[in-house]
This record gives sequence, structure tokens and C-alpha cells, in this order.
Amino acid sequence: MSAPDPRAELLRLRASIDNIDAALIFMLAERFRCTQQVGVLKAEHEMPASDPGREEQQVARLRALAEEAHLDPEFAEKWFNFVVAEVIRHHTEAAEGR
Repeated sequence: MSAPDPRAELLRLRASIDNIDAALIFMLAERFRCTQQVGVLKAEHEMPASDPGREEQQVARLRALAEEAHLDPEFAEKWFNFVVAEVIRHHTEAAEGR
């Protein structure tokens, strides 16, 4: 039995990566739809754009999930902080737009 063609294997792996990337984009879009609703709710009720206690809980939860998934917890935390910064920016804009 011959070894698989490395070019075919590369194409197969890249196709999987492309599918995962597409799924991630759609999941992020859904996440931002939810956080947009949170931002509107916070703006309507004059609540602060950020919630440090919630963010701390989420960091701990995501770090644990990352470890379970064999993903670098530091990377998971950096990703979360990046996303939260964007969410807070949106919430701040929503509050200022009221």
C-alpha cells in the first residue's frame, strides 16, 4: 500500500481549515448579534458598558475550556479580551447614541 499523496492530503486539510474558518465567522457573527442586544438593553437601562466581574468569570471559564480542549489558555484569554474590547466599544457607542 502506498503512502497518501502529500498534495492531496494538504488540500484535504486546507479544505477542513476553510470550513472551520467559515464556521468561526458565522459563530462570531451570532455572538455579536447577541452582544448587540445586550448593549441595547444596557443602554436603555443606563447600565455600564463593561462588567468586570462577568469578564473575570468568563476568562476563568474559557481558560478551563481551553485546557480541556488542549488549546493554549493564554491564547484563549487573548482572543476573549480582543472580542470583549470590541463588544465594549459597541456598547459604548449604543449608550452614546441614546
